[in-house]
Amino acid sequence: MRIVLVGAGEVGYSVAKNLSADGHDIVIIEENNERADRAESTLDVMVVRGNGARPSVLAKAGIAQDGTEVSMLIACTNRDEVNLMACWIAKRMGVPHVIARAVGLEFTDNEGWARGLGIDMLVSPERSVAKEIEELLEVRSAIHANEIAGGRAGIYVFRIAQESPLVDLSLLEMRRDNPQLVMLVVCIKRGEESFVPRASERLQQGDVCYTVCYRSTVLEVERLFQPKKSKKLKKVFIVGAGKVGFQTAARLLSHIRGIDLRIIDLERTKCEKLAGELPDAMLLCADGSDTEFLRMEGIAEADGYVAATDHDETNLMLAVLAKTLGASKSIAVVQRPTYLEMTSHIPVDAIVNRNQTLADAITRSVRYPGSSRVLTVMEEISAEAVEITIPPKASAAGKSLIELRMPQGSIIGLLERNNEMFIPTGHTVLNAGDKIVLFGTASVINAAMRPFGEEKL
Repeated sequence: MRIVLVGAGEVGYSVAKNLSADGHDIVIIEENNERADRAESTLDVMVVRGNGARPSVLAKAGIAQDGTEVSMLIACTNRDEVNLMACWIAKRMGVPHVIARAVGLEFTDNEGWARGLGIDMLVSPERSVAKEIEELLEVRSAIHANEIAGGRAGIYVFRIAQESPLVDLSLLEMRRDNPQLVMLVVCIKRGEESFVPRASERLQQGDVCYTVCYRSTVLEVERLFQPKKSKKLKKVFIVGAGKVGFQTAARLLSHIRGIDLRIIDLERTKCEKLAGELPDAMLLCADGSDTEFLRMEGIAEADGYVAATDHDETNLMLAVLAKTLGASKSIAVVQRPTYLEMTSHIPVDAIVNRNQTLADAITRSVRYPGSSRVLTVMEEISAEAVEITIPPKASAAGKSLIELRMPQGSIIGLLERNNEMFIPTGHTVLNAGDKIVLFGTASVINAAMRPFGEEKL
């Protein structure tokens, strides 16, 4: 498939790298010479220099009025006018599918904008990042969190603590001892090795477990893995009154009754604006790195601290500072993917990358064009979780999981039928219309999807 990408910043570069590796014919349009040179020298792509919102530049990439062989255009610069115009022109020139990044949140507030402009997908990273931060804060000991099934369930990553009652239990014994909990460990990372476990696998202290469970019972599940860390979220600091800070604060205030939420920013105009939009939050015009100020505000009693300024290094430093001052959980928001591995080297609980969140969403929309929807890509264990609605003609319809013989390295973590969710057993018979969450390693996910009438491009 020939795909034109407008913008070779962190988002565009990551998407181009992923899709080029998948074997697609990629053309990048970039007007910044430094970014264009980087893409040209390090990726197997064609680069066109220029403004992607101009018809003459799009024509050089193969999008012209007299016909086009381009199957998709993805506009992911940091300028909405370029992204929207590039998509509008491409659609008029006959490109079947167009995707645009939206920097301004108002464009994703209403789906009518995308429909009116003929854009198939209009995405903003701030909303996804805010959702992830909320999950990480609420589930205190979670290393990663991703909601599924419309928010009714989630994939949560826990490390097994020394005092956990799960130590030395097999997964079968874990389910036997906790029959009231709908919970399934779909993958274990042990040291440098990661694997989809069998029921006889015994859990060890330090294991990192990728767990599927109901959202309503996640705190009970958390208590099994990390007994000392599980408690209700009461007090949170957010440093940075920008888009991510605002979205995170709005979600916390709407979902957690009575939360003590304090937003810190040096710019008085930002504080005054948010004070009007979030009357239930406390806006503090101050320096988020001022240790005396943080102590006075009660940082030692904070359940969570989110560093969400516009600067990666500042956020990492602030998150470390908050942790050393006693915050229970600190989270740093970054834009560069190179910082994601630093959680094992510095005292920060989680690092969230908003650019990578957007790049992953765009990549998934290209890879899975059918009825399937990728819920999350877990690069650290080379695995993916995919939501699939089983079509009537799928070979899996009418078969039990035992008959289906799923490839090793894959597992169905959750099944939704008639608005009821449950974890299937080997004797569960799959029906057309069932919605499943399929978990699998990168090497087997394609084979695992085929019986359900889906395949990754």
